[in-house]
Amino acid sequence: MADHEGTVDSLLESMDTASIEKSVICSIATHPSQFEPIFTWSTSIQSERIIPLPSVHPDDHKLLEHLTQIQAAGFLGIKMHPYYQKFFLDEERLFPLYQALSDLGLLLVVHCGYDIAFEKTRLADPARILKIHRSFPELKLVTTHLGGWNIWDEVNSLLIGKNIIMELSFALNYLSRKTAKRMLENHPHEYLLFGSDSPWDNQLACIQRLQKLGLTDALLEAILYTNGKHLLNVT
Repeated sequence: MADHEGTVDSLLESMDTASIEKSVICSIATHPSQFEPIFTWSTSIQSERIIPLPSVHPDDHKLLEHLTQIQAAGFLGIKMHPYYQKFFLDEERLFPLYQALSDLGLLLVVHCGYDIAFEKTRLADPARILKIHRSFPELKLVTTHLGGWNIWDEVNSLLIGKNIIMELSFALNYLSRKTAKRMLENHPHEYLLFGSDSPWDNQLACIQRLQKLGLTDALLEAILYTNGKHLLNVT
């Protein structure tokens, strides 16, 4: 069950309750034809507090053209989802996309690990993430769900300690406090981002889970504030 209605107004109310200054809204194009409506809607909702990331679909024949359009409009990047968009993260047909994102300086926020709504097909597991990280070292790849939802043993062995950006949504709900604390402390602190996956989780509750791990104040500030401010280039 969703925590709020999923509207911008209800998100802003949630942000006020949790004392969150800014939120990133990630859209997913499940068909190439959805690029334009998502782009238009993203343009209409962006504000000082709302930072939208549009989406492109792997089968879009205007893929690279649309990336240029996104960058020219001032958006910071895109969101993609291997399950909803039916692709493997390390497919070679996506390499021109990754190179273009790198060249344009755009973020790629991608769903990583399994997805609770789909069968456990390894579309974006830690090994595939590591391959992309090594093949495109300049790509600003943001791996969601602490590097791979429900594949955290492999995240721990393959990704923790490397300069790979990880956000935390729907990870602290499932990991023990001891395991989560160890993973966060052993990862480069500047590569960790707070995330909630709102409206599917409560933003304030996500912050409180993080605060209960017993991390240092400096690491908490990096996750909740400093790293996001730097990555998103916001004041």
